[in-house]
Amino acid sequence: MAQGGWTESAAARYKLALDALSSLITKRSRGDKSNQGDRFDLLFDYLKILELEEPISQLKIIHVAGTKGKGSTCTFTESILRHCGLRTGLFTSPHLIDVRERFQLDGAEICEGKFLEYFWWCFDRLKEKTNDNVPMPTYFRFLALLAFKIFAAEQVDVAILEVGLGGKFDATNVVQTPIVCGISSLGYDHMEILGNTLGEIAGEKAGIFKHGIPAFTVPQPDEAMHVLVEKASKLNVNLKVAHPLDASLLNGLKLALEGEHQYLNAGLAVALCSTWLQRTGHPIRNFNQTGPLPEQFLKGLTTASLQGRAQIVRDQFDPESPGDLLFYLDGAHSPESMEACGRWYSLCVKEDSQRSNLNYQVPDYTESSNEMAQLQAGERSKKDTAQILLFNCMSVRDPLLLLPCLTRTCASHGVYFKKALFVPNISLYHKVGSHALPPTDPKVDLSWQFALQRVWENLMQGDKGGETGSIDQVCEEVKDNAGMSIRNCKNSSVFSSLPCAIKWLRDAAQRDRFVRFQVLVTGSLHLVGDVLRLIKK
Repeated sequence: MAQGGWTESAAARYKLALDALSSLITKRSRGDKSNQGDRFDLLFDYLKILELEEPISQLKIIHVAGTKGKGSTCTFTESILRHCGLRTGLFTSPHLIDVRERFQLDGAEICEGKFLEYFWWCFDRLKEKTNDNVPMPTYFRFLALLAFKIFAAEQVDVAILEVGLGGKFDATNVVQTPIVCGISSLGYDHMEILGNTLGEIAGEKAGIFKHGIPAFTVPQPDEAMHVLVEKASKLNVNLKVAHPLDASLLNGLKLALEGEHQYLNAGLAVALCSTWLQRTGHPIRNFNQTGPLPEQFLKGLTTASLQGRAQIVRDQFDPESPGDLLFYLDGAHSPESMEACGRWYSLCVKEDSQRSNLNYQVPDYTESSNEMAQLQAGERSKKDTAQILLFNCMSVRDPLLLLPCLTRTCASHGVYFKKALFVPNISLYHKVGSHALPPTDPKVDLSWQFALQRVWENLMQGDKGGETGSIDQVCEEVKDNAGMSIRNCKNSSVFSSLPCAIKWLRDAAQRDRFVRFQVLVTGSLHLVGDVLRLIKK
């Protein structure tokens, strides 16, 4: 049996499953259509092998696609329906620390025991039944199939599915009869796969529309909206626009997810939930979408939780000798989301400078809120602040779009970065990791980080009226205490590993106790997850 003997430790059994999952990761570009594994029709073969056709048809599904905000929309949606007393299943991506984050039951990631049970149930059957004509599913397809198995076996009342990439050919789109569909904000991302225009991208996202099934979207650019309306019309889909949630409907409370853009996602979530409830025979009494929100909706919107999006965590590396180091984490990786991230970070920084006692989102591995409040009250008034950027992005992204978006937005709010740090991710794209961090590679290729640094230095020189051009002659390479190389330029540094960058930040915070270091971590959800894993150790 694939899971091996049950005499092994729990950690060993879990690692065995992660290794098996890693074997499904293909090194090919997602845009490469040369492999049989990319044939969408194979998914229906997998459903037959796993005997999931009938169970999937019984699931009451909310299906959400989009470029930005689909994860937040799904999170709000799950939280609202859970507070309505329903058993919820949420499938989302990517994970930040542990793959089990992708599968949530009643608002919590699936436990290790259940994950292993369902994982091997699916993996063993597929391994036994697949062949050259029907090969093993690729990584994300397997995860989607696993989600269907989990939600069917756990008999959830509602399954909320976040599309992984695109829509039309996404693995989640084997669903034939969802209860309602949603399209969050559209923008330019994954153009190498989805198309180079908003119209082409909208066409791929609209691929989740099903004949006669109601759908909602948020206000979109005209080019995208035209395509969504056209696709909906052909399928007799009643497509409605969900407008941003009116903050006054929250009765003085705040959305659980930070940022002005979250009102857009919350409005879409409210529309999806109310429609799902009506269509499944769970109507909320005396509720209309222009009136007061039901108590269950208020609780859902104000208590939802999503790691790595507009999240603030205070570093607690050395409680005996604490520096003042705060991480502002947001996995923005498109121009539009980078702008939203910059707005959120800038407003946080300005609020921090205006108020002496901020209520931070502090995870349970840090100080209690009362201790934090005492520390803040005693220290904040006498401290300066320094804004630092910790950045990486995938090489398919364009830093010439992302970084200027971020700096322009921050500058418009009077926020300027003292220094930018560029690092490679720890997470390996070809291997699924656990809470344990992989060892640092001393021969890591930093050419992409040097390219990011050149963009940044040229950007900074341009903003200061200097000439842009080659920066290599004004940079110096040094070795840290561990012998790892650091390349320092006037406005930035490249570190050969993330732990080296975190150590540099911690050392700086301990050296200068009268400065609060406010570190924005962005550009990649992989980077955000890596930082969370490091500071949780």
